[in-house]
Amino acid sequence: MSPTNSPPLAQTLDRANSDVVLIVDDVPDNLAVLHDALDESGYTVLVATSGEAALQRAAQALPDIILLDAMMPGMDGFEVARRLKASPATAPIPIVFMTGLTETEYLVAALDVGGVDYVTKPIKPKEVLARIAVHLQGAREKRQARNALDAFGYATITVRVSDGKLMWQTPLARELLQRYYGTAAPQTPEAVLNWLRRHVGTAEQLAAQQTEPPRLSIEQGAKRLTCRLHQQTGDDDWLIIMREESDETVIQAMSLSFKLTAREAEVLYWVVKGKINRDIGDILGTSPMTVKKHLERVFAKLGVETRTAAAGMAMNRIRQLHPQFEN
Repeated sequence: MSPTNSPPLAQTLDRANSDVVLIVDDVPDNLAVLHDALDESGYTVLVATSGEAALQRAAQALPDIILLDAMMPGMDGFEVARRLKASPATAPIPIVFMTGLTETEYLVAALDVGGVDYVTKPIKPKEVLARIAVHLQGAREKRQARNALDAFGYATITVRVSDGKLMWQTPLARELLQRYYGTAAPQTPEAVLNWLRRHVGTAEQLAAQQTEPPRLSIEQGAKRLTCRLHQQTGDDDWLIIMREESDETVIQAMSLSFKLTAREAEVLYWVVKGKINRDIGDILGTSPMTVKKHLERVFAKLGVETRTAAAGMAMNRIRQLHPQFEN
């Protein structure tokens, strides 16, 4: 296979059986000590000897964690970290700084640019292995949580308020943003960014009142994408949860909740929408009499006698399952 046709390095690494660690250090002896210790512990180890090489290697491999030397000639570790955190692809990767500088200002600087931890030189391999294990577990749990949300139809993104950059997104979020807004990371859709900036100031106050800011919705035919401001994940980063809703999903929810047939759920849905039997018949391609028969069975299953009671019960259940639904 020619180099131009080779798959990305991130896809060729055996992540199922080994976590990938990128070590960035310009001193060969430091690289050798860490490489051997990590390799013996079962990690897949990649190395870079400069800031430029580190950025390239990280973008290619998307390692699970990065050990980053703070002081290197040319581009130092602090600048490397800034650039890694500025890219949506590499921003989620935990960075552990390696530094011989123990002054508080340098350690604070390492955390300010996105480091999750630091170890001091001379490097003690056992200490490094222990720190790596902790942060890999935390990163793994975050990935699993985001993937679980995707699996249930809840897409997630993180947006940095100050510059409006989309810092990371789940695969489902990438698809939804492209479909509804025609944008791709690191660009945050203007409507989403404006909505976020409008409400971050009141989010904490509303949270104390156990309420949340108004949600953002955009419609596309019979479907709509709803954004909910979830929580602050850093000094300037906010997690947004998105979900695609449609008439079909609401009808399915009513069918499951009240043990209705698909057609009975459709009839009840249009009753909630305020339609009369003749209108419902036109929508569903059936007669008003047939609609009436379906509605009688709906009344029996819900234990009610009137359209108003049926619509009220259905509306309450819909709002529990789909809070942004509007009739």
